[in-house]
Amino acid sequence: MKRKHCKTLEAVFSRPTSANIRWADIEALLVSLGAEIEQREGSRVAVVFPDQPPAVFHRPHPSPMTDKGAVAAVRNWLEAMGHKP
Repeated sequence: MKRKHCKTLEAVFSRPTSANIRWADIEALLVSLGAEIEQREGSRVAVVFPDQPPAVFHRPHPSPMTDKGAVAAVRNWLEAMGHKP
């Protein structure tokens, strides 16, 4: 995993929850962990790991920054999948 992805993973798991994480960085992190990103209707994206059910998130707009609730949802989902910094 690249250093940038490690920093993003640490930011996702930081406490208090950060609201300064770009969604594009989170998507790049998920792809580096082996996920596929599928565009759904509107701003929804499905994140699919092999042999796992997909998780659906909303891509933030118009700001590229991910809000705290979405960061917490990604963190909880990654924890359940066994990915931690």
